[in-house]
Amino acid sequence: MRKLATDSSKCIGCGVCERVCSKVFYKSEDREKSAIRITLCENGGYSIAVCDQCGVCKEMCQIMALKTAHSGVVQINKKLCVGCLVCVGECLRDYMFYNDELPTPFKCVACGSCAAQCPAGALAIVER
Repeated sequence: MRKLATDSSKCIGCGVCERVCSKVFYKSEDREKSAIRITLCENGGYSIAVCDQCGVCKEMCQIMALKTAHSGVVQINKKLCVGCLVCVGECLRDYMFYNDELPTPFKCVACGSCAAQCPAGALAIVER
């Protein structure tokens, strides 16, 4: 299974990953349109929130707009998705996102663009 692995201890909070993600998928550098989110922790470090491909969202989708690809990555079929946001509400870790400017929710698809651009090496695509 392909997934984006994170190492928060290496994260410097620069936000490059968020900008790259939103630029690749939505042609704008907008944190709110990124499938990866960096937050500052109380201890001064950073937390990296990104989908771990658990599949709960897929199980909750009554119209079956979410499927697991051969790579193991859960993907949204935007042609089938009706934007009900059940998947967003049922995501156990808040890794499924939505934005009022977009017609469907979105999540990490482990494309690796963010990992390729991370200056600190806090992200990597792995096969598990």
